[in-house]
Amino acid sequence: MILQDWWYTTLLGMSAPIEPPLRGETTADVAIAGGGAAGLAAALRLMDSGKKVVLVERNICGGSSTGRSAGFLTPDSELELSQLMRRYGVEGAKDLWAVPVKGIDIMLAATSKYGIQCDLIKQDSLFLGKGRGGWKDVVDEAESRKKLGFDYRLYDSEQVGEILGSGGYSGAVRYQNTYGIDGLRYAQALKRILMDHGVKIYESSEVVSIGGHSLRTHMGNVTADQIIFCADKIKPSLSDYAWNAYHAQTFLSVSEPLSDGEVRAMFPDERFQCWDTDLVYTYFRLTGANRLLVGGGSAWSTYAKNDTTSPHVIEHVLSGFRKQFPLLKNLEFIQYWPGRIDMTRDLLPTIVRVPGAPWIHFVLGCVGLPWATFCGDFVAERVLEGNAESPDARKYYRYFAIDRGFLLPLWAERIFGKRAVFMINTAWAKYYQVDKNRNTPYNTDDW
Repeated sequence: MILQDWWYTTLLGMSAPIEPPLRGETTADVAIAGGGAAGLAAALRLMDSGKKVVLVERNICGGSSTGRSAGFLTPDSELELSQLMRRYGVEGAKDLWAVPVKGIDIMLAATSKYGIQCDLIKQDSLFLGKGRGGWKDVVDEAESRKKLGFDYRLYDSEQVGEILGSGGYSGAVRYQNTYGIDGLRYAQALKRILMDHGVKIYESSEVVSIGGHSLRTHMGNVTADQIIFCADKIKPSLSDYAWNAYHAQTFLSVSEPLSDGEVRAMFPDERFQCWDTDLVYTYFRLTGANRLLVGGGSAWSTYAKNDTTSPHVIEHVLSGFRKQFPLLKNLEFIQYWPGRIDMTRDLLPTIVRVPGAPWIHFVLGCVGLPWATFCGDFVAERVLEGNAESPDARKYYRYFAIDRGFLLPLWAERIFGKRAVFMINTAWAKYYQVDKNRNTPYNTDDW
């Protein structure tokens, strides 16, 4: 395997040149920092509003987390429905499940309306149990879906073996209306559409400072009435909000194309996108060209401070995968790549309207393309609303407030270190946390 992002490989031969960086001074009604799923969704919402929009991106649009992801368009990211129900109750789980569902709808609408070619594939999802504990997890998920009236089908171990070429799973939950996508091609295509509709986009333009109404890059400056900051992996020099986000590292690999026989061996009847119940889980799906994407990580590398590029992590993941699918033991994987996924202490995104500077909006820690898409669209809609905040908007500001409840506060980082604080908080939020103040209104006094 070579160290290379497959999604970048898929851009070869496409007429999508890199946009030149921002030079000099410019003005806008709305300036957006970040050209990933969130920033592009914000620009899409504002595109035909009559406002002048300028977007700056430090890489190419989609070149960070969006273009390194596996492209799973599912409501699940790191949190299953059963975990949301434990933490927020039935109504809260419905509210939060609606977030990525709307994000998926936004992405589907854009691909359909503008004919975006991004390897969009409709694939039902399978949440696969491993061992006795995994069976309990999938049963809990099925019961949660039943309580909320969501579609699902529960499979025992024998039934899983009939729909998946593996006898190593103790059960599964299946549900519909989920998709796979090439996130980088989606981002680059959306970039062209936005530019055709008057949005100014500058790539290779990293924001180095925020001051007043201005975003300053290394060669230019954009001054705007409103600023939407959607860039991930922000530095403390840009904002103290950087302390509220960390990262999880994962690895992805892509195979040579599977033969028709190999596809049938793996998916006898129809194709699924899958992930299992392990704490550091393995996930996989087929692309439209019948290449297999397999991703995962390890306990020691997931929260590592610095990027890990060694192939040993993904080789271990692939070794475990081959044990589950012995019929694919000779399948060659040709490329692998790491990615750091921004996250918060409880794996839900954070949306901030800066106290004392309500024209500055931050979107932080979005795990998954649908969540990021919703958040970018949500903030852009708030910009269009002005000071008129709907009850629905206040509800999501509450869920995604930066000061929502966490087990360990940020000051604990000085004692235990940031890595340990995020590991403990995310584990607590995923498996134990119950929010007691579910109906506490969001404080907008400083707006």
